[in-house]
Amino acid sequence: MKINPRLYKNEDFDALVILWRISREKSVPDFQLRKGHFFYEDMDYFRDHLLAGNTAWVVEDESGRPAAFMAIKDEFIDHLYVHPAHWRKGFGEQLLAFARTLSPARLWLYTLQINTNARAFYEKNGFKPIAFGVSPAPESEPDVKYEWVRSDE
Repeated sequence: MKINPRLYKNEDFDALVILWRISREKSVPDFQLRKGHFFYEDMDYFRDHLLAGNTAWVVEDESGRPAAFMAIKDEFIDHLYVHPAHWRKGFGEQLLAFARTLSPARLWLYTLQINTNARAFYEKNGFKPIAFGVSPAPESEPDVKYEWVRSDE
């Protein structure tokens, strides 16, 4: 399915917070049990940090419901999440391709070291791990910084 990312609209808020939470619960369930937040805290973070500092792009499924989203600022992909019902359908790859149109020379992001599916996904799509560290509080979890740099070969 070919995606057409569109800019975030206020009416997307609830659906995207739910999508974000469900995706985290499915991809890193042990982490979510240990460090997860209450839903109202997720809503506050999404509004006050994710939306406030980034441009958010939304992808809808065939029924018009949000299926994936990406929050990006310049060359930094702050969040990229696909609803688990749409994993392995190309939504994530197409969002990365779209991000490359927004920042054609370089992109970078962080993911948790324990998120092996995300790490495999980014590496499959040309991102290289360039630093290993620890995410800031409240997570304070081992993370990986990934970078993609356009190749002019």
